[in-house]
This record gives sequence, C-alpha cells and structure tokens, in this order.
Amino acid sequence: MKRIATLLILATAVPVVALPAAADAKGARLIISKACAGGGVSKLKAANEDGRIEIEFQVDVNRNGQVWNVVIQRNGATVYAKTKRTVAPSGSFESRKIISNAAGADHISATATGPNGRSCAVSLTY
Repeated sequence: MKRIATLLILATAVPVVALPAAADAKGARLIISKACAGGGVSKLKAANEDGRIEIEFQVDVNRNGQVWNVVIQRNGATVYAKTKRTVAPSGSFESRKIISNAAGADHISATATGPNGRSCAVSLTY
C-alpha cells in the first residue's frame, strides 16, 4: 500500500515540474553536442540574451592551426559565416552570434568544414 501511495505522489509531481520548463522553452539554455566526421566534437548552444538569442558553436578537433569555414543558419537563412582557426591548448575554436528572437520556434544549425574532408554539423530547435 505504501508503494502505491509513493507512485501516485511521484506520478502527480512529475507533470507539475515539467510544465514550467515546457512553457518557458525560449528562456532556457539548450546545448547539443555531436561527433564530427573525421574526428572531434562540436557543440551548439542557444540561450536567452536580453530578449534575443545567443548562439555559441564550438568545435574541438585536438589540432592547432587548422582553418575551418563556419556557417550558422536560422530557419535556413545564414546569420553567420566566417573562417576560424583552431588554437591551443585544445585545438578548438568558438563562434558566437546574438540574433533577434523571432516569434515561434527557431531551427538553428551550424556547420564547419575543415581540412582533409573533416566536417562538423549540429542543429537544434529553440
């Protein structure tokens, strides 16, 4: 009987905890990590920045001095395009952009293409 009572309490508590997170999705920080083709790891972050969206794209390939072409898009439109170079101590780079926060969900994707066919691609919906 005690076990059933505990399960009932937990079952009713979970939706209450989950509702504020779903209702305030654009106020939260979202981080997605993904392995890169050819080795390495990429990470895409989106967070609320004074009513706008702060986007951070990180690539870590453990090789210093490599040149990478970076493109970040929101809903298919390019919002950032630059060439970045990996730096010591970890052989990584970071790209950062703050964009407007349009109504509704924003699909944000980031890609980086580097030497020897290496590529990193990650996306999220914020």
